[in-house]
Amino acid sequence: MTPADLATLVKKFATAVMAEHDLDASVLPESVTVERPRNPEHGDYATNLALQVAKKAGVNPRELGGWLAQELAQHDAIEKAELAGPGFINIRLAAAAQGEIVAQILQAGSEYGSNDSFADKKINLEFVSANPTGPIHLGGTRWAAVGDSLGRVLTACGAEVTREYYFNDHGGQIDRFSRSLVAAAKGEPTPEDGYGGDYIRDIATAVLEKNPGALEGDAAQVQEAFRADGVEMMFAQIKQSLHEFGVDFDVYFHENSLFESGAVDKALETLKAGGHLYEADNAWWLKSSDYGDSKDRVVVKSDGNAAYIAGDIAYVADKFDRGHDLNIYMLGADHHGYVPRLKAAAAALGYDADGVEVLIGQMVNLLRDGKPVRMSKRAGTVITMEDLVAAIGVDASRYSLVRSSVDQSIDIDLGLWESQSSDNPVYYVQYGHARLCSIGRKAAELDISSEGADLSLLEHDREGDLIRTLGEFPAVVADAAELREPHRVARYAEELAGVFHRFYDTCQVLPKAGEDEQPIHSARLALAEASRVVLSNALTMVGVNAPEKM
Repeated sequence: MTPADLATLVKKFATAVMAEHDLDASVLPESVTVERPRNPEHGDYATNLALQVAKKAGVNPRELGGWLAQELAQHDAIEKAELAGPGFINIRLAAAAQGEIVAQILQAGSEYGSNDSFADKKINLEFVSANPTGPIHLGGTRWAAVGDSLGRVLTACGAEVTREYYFNDHGGQIDRFSRSLVAAAKGEPTPEDGYGGDYIRDIATAVLEKNPGALEGDAAQVQEAFRADGVEMMFAQIKQSLHEFGVDFDVYFHENSLFESGAVDKALETLKAGGHLYEADNAWWLKSSDYGDSKDRVVVKSDGNAAYIAGDIAYVADKFDRGHDLNIYMLGADHHGYVPRLKAAAAALGYDADGVEVLIGQMVNLLRDGKPVRMSKRAGTVITMEDLVAAIGVDASRYSLVRSSVDQSIDIDLGLWESQSSDNPVYYVQYGHARLCSIGRKAAELDISSEGADLSLLEHDREGDLIRTLGEFPAVVADAAELREPHRVARYAEELAGVFHRFYDTCQVLPKAGEDEQPIHSARLALAEASRVVLSNALTMVGVNAPEKM
């Protein structure tokens, strides 16, 4: 019996008890909370339902809790239900009911943990979207890991997710990139506002190899030659880096297409017609303050050129027009101002502002021996995705970036994440999975099977801890999706690995040399197999490999 099953049972009994005592059962919450108590001596689970609804029902919490505990104790799946404190109910499951969780996991396999809480929801998930003017830096790398993991979590909850990369190929940064390439090709110093690093020289050389006449013609022609080929080459490198990092996108959306297609003009005309734009100081302004923004925003500058927000306005319209119910933007720490302006743009255009969500990610610091690692030879001024992967590998890179809430700055100590020890979180979790696979191989050699195992034999405290931890996985996934926090899955994997290791150190899973196979061995093998399934599912959900050997 999973926590969700128990919650359903508690509500069923509570409804019956309240009807029996002429109490209004409509005060019961839609979902009943069932949690593991901090002190395991109090039971396997506890609920505060009586405390939560007694006052609304006009009855003493302990009286209501006592009635409910008495009824719960009669159920075959419950070994004991006791009233505690001001109205808590502590519940201990029967061993057979706990064993049902193991059976459910083995039956569900890779689907265990999935649910339909986001069924029929179309979600546009935009992340990374680094400018095509250089390699992906650590901040973008964090979004690559977190965004891909969030996409996996939402998909596991039934959502139709479109992973989207916004390709910023319109504006001044592309001009600076092009000038930097031209300067490198000519052997001249990097322009004062340009981009430096070995990658610029590499791309400039590649452009000349592809187009030996790229430096011929006037300045505008030369710059255009390097812009066209250089941007394409840079973006190809970005896509390749992401692919090797385990991140691929469904849509690569070109910012420039919004201007070329007339989408920007159309969106601005819609806003003008609705009275949401006004002219002042020879510029056009969005009345974003009407929708909670701190001030109105310039959309068309006094020189007649579109401000950056003009593209954002057309882009949010495009996302809704493609049928997405929820549009999630994952942006860097310096983009807090985008939250109200994007919501204001959506509302002014007539869309649901709640269909726009902006997640803001904080900084990533790279350390070695406690000292900051500050620069990359390739990029010149920043640490790149390739630098991190070269130092600690893809799995450790992704896990180190996913396991913390995005609203926290994080320090990545390369020495820790390189180590093969229990101090390294990804090694600890992956080692747990490899150990579980080893148990399976050894069982096959001994011709021991978990088929038909008597799961009611799993009565040891360590077995109970492990079973209850396994049973929490569906709720962890559901919460991670609802709160947009995939780090919950990574932290859960660490908790599960720890509980498994403690179980393994205490409980003999397979018979020792010279011992005969006993029914408990088959039951524990089933528990180990269920643990492997859940640990694999959790690792997959954060985009990290689940190795069979280490």
